[in-house]
Formats: sequence, structure tokens, C-alpha cells
Amino acid sequence: MKNTLRQVFHSSKFVAGFVIFVAIILMMIIYPLFNPGNPLEQIGVGTFAKPGTYVSLYDAARTKTDTLRLPDAADNRIAAALTDEDRVAMVEWFTLMGADISDLDTADTDAMIELWHETYDPTARPKGMTNAKINYYKRLNNAIMDLGAADTITIAEYNDEGVLEESKTILDTDYVNTKNVANVKTLPLGTDNFGRDVLKELVSATGTSIRIGLIAGIVATVIGLTFGLLAGYVGGWLDDIIMFITNIFTVIPSFVLLILITYSLGQEQRGAAVVATVIGFTSWTWTARSVRSQVISLRNRDHVNLSKLSGHSLVRIVVMDILPYIASYVVMAFILQVSSGILAEAQLSLLGLGPKTTQVPTLGLMMNWAMLYSAHTNGSWWAYFPVILIITLISFSLNLMNTGLDQVFNPTLRD
Repeated sequence: MKNTLRQVFHSSKFVAGFVIFVAIILMMIIYPLFNPGNPLEQIGVGTFAKPGTYVSLYDAARTKTDTLRLPDAADNRIAAALTDEDRVAMVEWFTLMGADISDLDTADTDAMIELWHETYDPTARPKGMTNAKINYYKRLNNAIMDLGAADTITIAEYNDEGVLEESKTILDTDYVNTKNVANVKTLPLGTDNFGRDVLKELVSATGTSIRIGLIAGIVATVIGLTFGLLAGYVGGWLDDIIMFITNIFTVIPSFVLLILITYSLGQEQRGAAVVATVIGFTSWTWTARSVRSQVISLRNRDHVNLSKLSGHSLVRIVVMDILPYIASYVVMAFILQVSSGILAEAQLSLLGLGPKTTQVPTLGLMMNWAMLYSAHTNGSWWAYFPVILIITLISFSLNLMNTGLDQVFNPTLRD
């Protein structure tokens, strides 16, 4: 056993895949310790909040300030106030007004604002422009006028007599240390379409998807191993029956069968364990056929014939004299079944046939939510790209481990 493990961990491919997979498992274990709570808890009202650190304005306004005079603060403030959409709209206005924009750089905020002051006329009614667009330009003009109009913000509070009075004035040179603000939330991957922390959700979903893959792998491997051992060793009419059933499952595309079964279960019955079991039940055929072919080559070996002559039972012969010789192959088949189970769940969830959405998140469900709310078209990459990356890393690591094991145990692939 030690020699076998030594050989396995001398395989660079197996070690690389093992390290990646263990790193993912450690992330699932460690991150919830620092960020506990329900991964499906809605912490945001809006959808797809960008990654970053969020500070409560309510608390920040009441936090002790320090005066800092940063040289580019005013320019940065003005540049950040004009979004890319606003800049495109300004260029459209300049074009309608006949302004020369041949040398205009939309990234040059000062030039954009200067040209805006020269060309904007609140009474202008360009031909074909809707009232909604005209009102948009009015709001944009008000925002531009306000950029340099006020360098202070006044906070008013009710006094003991119920009268509003000035309690604090915030200057444009006032800064607060985020460590002193009562409520600060860091969202490394922002929020999803429901206002949920994507990173917390991703960690939980990874764990659920791996559990689904493990359950599906166990079910598929047990069924395929049992049928393969019986068909290969016993042979005869039992082999014919088992291969007839296997061929039926092989002819019918497993994913189509998987869709039909999960659809018939209904949303309320589709828990993670149920979906995993169904995936395993529809993906055992190639394991059974492969194990059968391996057992046929072993059933007439001398040590097996000796066990037959000794009167050992069928179960003992299969378990003690045949199974150890194909154990490495069974482990490799199990690893591939786990990978296939994770991918199958992702495919099912993309079609809306995954586990119940109100219980636990899965990688497939996260992809489904991102797709339904058009995260890929509105630039919310953090809602789907990390999910794709995690699925890729899990599949890649498991396949690397399988390839490494194959090189160790397959004599034809050894150096």
C-alpha cells in the first residue's frame, strides 16, 4: 500500500490535480469561518452590485473626519461623476448641435465639460428627439452644473425643540478612515441579481456541487461495478440480461433520460441528494461495460480457478480474487463519474431542472440565475465568470488526477 501511494504521489499530473482540488476544499472549509451566515441571504436591494468595499454613508457622515488636500481630488471627483453612458450621450448632443468633435477625446473630462457649456441650450429641441431624451439631457446638465457648484454638504438634525438645525458641515477636504466607520462591507465578488454576496454563495455552491458529484459518482460506480462484476464473472444468461439492460441505457442518450426523470419529479422533490442520485442512476453504463471487459480477462486466471476448486462462494471470489485487481480502475472510474456528475448538475440547472432553488445554491443554479437576469449582457462578469472558473478548475483537477493514476497503473503508459 505504501509503495502504491508513493508511486501515485510521484506522478506530477496527479499531484497537480490533487493540489488544486485540495485548495478548493480548503476554501470551502476556511472561508465560512470568516464569513458565516446563510449564503442565500439578501444583503442588497439592487441587483449586481460591483465588487468592492461598501461604506455606510449614514455612519460615515457621523464619523470623525481628517483633513487631506489631495492634488487630484477635484479632477477625480468630476471624472467619476460622468459615466461612460453620459459621455456617449454628450457626444451625440455635440453632433446634433454641429460642434467640431474631430479632435475630442471623451476621456478628457475638462474638454467635454467645456464643450458642453458652449453647446448646451435648454430650449433646443433637436428634430426627432423624444421628450424622455430631452429630460435626460436636462438632468445631465444639472449634474454637470453641480459638479463645481458646491464644495460643502450640510447635515441637519432635529434639536430638542423639534426644529431642524445645522449639526455638521462636510467639506470636500474631509476624509474618514474606514476602520472608524461602524458599518463597512467588503464584497470581493459583488452581489448577484438577488443582492446576495456572490463569494459566500460561490463557496457554498462549490461545496454543494462537489457533494452532488460525490453522491452521483458513488451511485454510478456501485451500480456499474456490481453489474460489471456479475456480468463478467458469471456470464451466461445473467450476462445477457445485464448487457441487454446496459444496451438499452446506452442507446437512450443519458442526458435526455436525465432530463425526463428530473422533469417528472417536480421542483419540490428535487433536492440536491435526489438530483445526484438521478444523475448517478443514468450514468453507470460505461462503467459497467468497462468493468465487465476487465473481469472477463481475469475470471480464468489461475488464482481464480484455485478459489473455485477450493469451494469458495461467488461473493468471496469476486471480492477477494477479482476486485483487488481492478481496484485502481474502479478508483479512476469513480473520479471521472464525480466530474461528470458535477457537469451534469450544471447542465440540468441551466435548463431550470436542477435542485430546489430555495434550499442551497449550486454552481449550476448560479449560472442559471446569471443567465436569466442577463448578467452576460450588462457587464456583470462577477456573477458568472467565477462560477465558470470553479467548474473548470474542479473538472481539470479531477481529470489530471485520473490521468496521473492511469500513468501509474497502466503499464502501456509508463515511461
